[in-house]
Amino acid sequence: MFIYVGCRTTRERNARGNGINVYRVDPSSGGLSHVQLLDGLINPSFLAVNAQRTFLYCVHGDTDRVSALTIHTDGTLSLLNSQSTQGHNPAHLAISPDGGFLIVSNHYSGSVVVLPILTSGELGELCDQVYTDGPIGPHRVEQNGPKPHFNPFDPSGRMVVVPDKGLDRIFVYRFDVRQGKLLPAAHPYAATRSGAGPRHVAFHPELPMVYAVNELDSTVATYRFNNQTGELAAQQILSALPQSFTGDNTAAEVEVDRCGRFLYTSNRGNDTIAVFSIEPQTGLLTFATATPTCGRTPRFFALSPDGAFMYVANEDTDTLVVFEVDGATGHLIATGQVIETGSPVCLVFGGPIL
Repeated sequence: MFIYVGCRTTRERNARGNGINVYRVDPSSGGLSHVQLLDGLINPSFLAVNAQRTFLYCVHGDTDRVSALTIHTDGTLSLLNSQSTQGHNPAHLAISPDGGFLIVSNHYSGSVVVLPILTSGELGELCDQVYTDGPIGPHRVEQNGPKPHFNPFDPSGRMVVVPDKGLDRIFVYRFDVRQGKLLPAAHPYAATRSGAGPRHVAFHPELPMVYAVNELDSTVATYRFNNQTGELAAQQILSALPQSFTGDNTAAEVEVDRCGRFLYTSNRGNDTIAVFSIEPQTGLLTFATATPTCGRTPRFFALSPDGAFMYVANEDTDTLVVFEVDGATGHLIATGQVIETGSPVCLVFGGPIL
């Protein structure tokens, strides 16, 4: 198993990264050993690996580009090709379940686009584009227009869910896999709390539940999700912060563990990973604890595929920090392993299937 880490590179972002770093994972300790730096890439931000673990795709933040890369048998990468997203600042990407298309959110252009994935793994030219729409939120700086930030497929593979930070809406699209088209769902969006700024979502592995982390008000909202109509029925909203914290904060990432027992969110400002327990029948959340990330600005984190470890990317202290996950409580225990890498903003697991 390998970890691929995207790091921002440009001075405009005060970034100190230098491309995509590849690490080999020790499954027993969670430790990482450096394998490769693929430099020369501008702001390789969000990453995705195909199901066969033969290709990796990345968006290039603050540009209009997305790239395809080959994963070689030793886990290393080489660039295949790049394409335009015909928008500005692509923030997220997701591969369709059939492996034939890539969906990308252009954060500053208010568009969600589709590019075909060719049999070679290369990306073809854009084949569909939709725009999020609605009244902008009240935040004077962060809500100056539509800002789609995330676009995962739901577990059924039929729907694409798009939280829009600028409009305080979570949009839902049907995906026509035959034509590579995004179509509005019967219930095309759910409105969030004003000024919430929905950023990312996570799906429960068994229950029909979606959890949205709201960046601007640092909350987590629970929705019951109908994957036939796209309806998101609000059930609950909780703070992602410990009660004793009174400073400034923006929430970033959200993930549910593979068994659906715990939910995690990251706090930038409080610099913690919040841990919630998930009630097994209802899917509702209870705040449990918040663990310091041993660094500043945890923009991203990911659980290992077996759920034994969590890797936290502290963007402003240039570190990846490894935590062990307590299987009974979901709590995080720092292992003492800290890997230095400039401005890490995303990581994914992958590598060749041997």
